[in-house]
Amino acid sequence: MTSLSTQVHVDSVGHPVYSQSFPCEPSTAEIGRRILRDVLGIWHLDDLDSLADRAALIVTELVANAARHTSCQEIRLMVRRPSATRLRVGVLDRAPARLPTLGQADDDESGRGLVLIDAVADRWGYDLHGSGRRPWGKEVWAEIRITGGA
Repeated sequence: MTSLSTQVHVDSVGHPVYSQSFPCEPSTAEIGRRILRDVLGIWHLDDLDSLADRAALIVTELVANAARHTSCQEIRLMVRRPSATRLRVGVLDRAPARLPTLGQADDDESGRGLVLIDAVADRWGYDLHGSGRRPWGKEVWAEIRITGGA
């Protein structure tokens, strides 16, 4: 039994995706982690603890970064399988001018989000959405290689 509010249909071909909008606030990370685990279960990837743990950390940090560095009211969590061997987790916001940069972590707990993502993901980046001259938003994403499982 899943707690997803919309049914996810997974075909044997193509690239499945789950996407849902949430308030842009730190507490959304907990909801995002729960949904991520539900989606991994639907895709029969929930027995891969390392994958689930790494992806949950990515969700947490992407949501925290959006909540901290944008003034957006809403964000969209996206969980995709761009191929049979890759999982992509992304957060879309409407602040295309606030691009992510990998920097040095401060002595306190700020500035560590992308450093953590860089450490656990196989790759990460961002995509602007909208026209090249006037984007309306950006998706910050990270990908993890799927080893074992379905």
